[in-house]
Amino acid sequence: MKNKFVSPLVCGFGASVLTVVPGLKEIGCCLIIPFAAGLSLYLYQKSNKSTEKIFSKQAVVFGLLTGIFSAVFATLFEILFTAIFQTNDFVKSLPQVEIAFRSLSIVSQNLLDEVFKIYKGMAVDIQTKGFSLSYTIYFFIATSFTSLIFGLIGGLIGMAFINRKNKSNLN
Repeated sequence: MKNKFVSPLVCGFGASVLTVVPGLKEIGCCLIIPFAAGLSLYLYQKSNKSTEKIFSKQAVVFGLLTGIFSAVFATLFEILFTAIFQTNDFVKSLPQVEIAFRSLSIVSQNLLDEVFKIYKGMAVDIQTKGFSLSYTIYFFIATSFTSLIFGLIGGLIGMAFINRKNKSNLN
């Protein structure tokens, strides 16, 4: 493994650990993952004892890598905890989500019936087997999407902070 992948891997793992903690889960995508992406750039630069300017291409790569590593580990943790407890936030909130959607008259009731038939099937699989492949795929895609976006943002913000810090240290 190249040195370039170590800091995004470590920071992505750390971010995923923090995002499974109740209370931190809600701020995981918008605060923890961007911070982890910026931190991965900082750690990479420190490990190479470099004060060179970070370019946006490198910031984007580190942000995306941190985001995807975070999504992979978060999905693995979700699978593990769901298998152990045979429930998760999806199963617990499904009845309230169904009530909320059915109270809205903007969506066809037939469509809602089909959607919630699929969702309830996923919930039954989780409660009986501790695993649902369709839920796992859904969770990974959703987590990847948000982690990649916020990792990208964090990488670019981290680049700006690090470059500013390095510039002020040279003066």
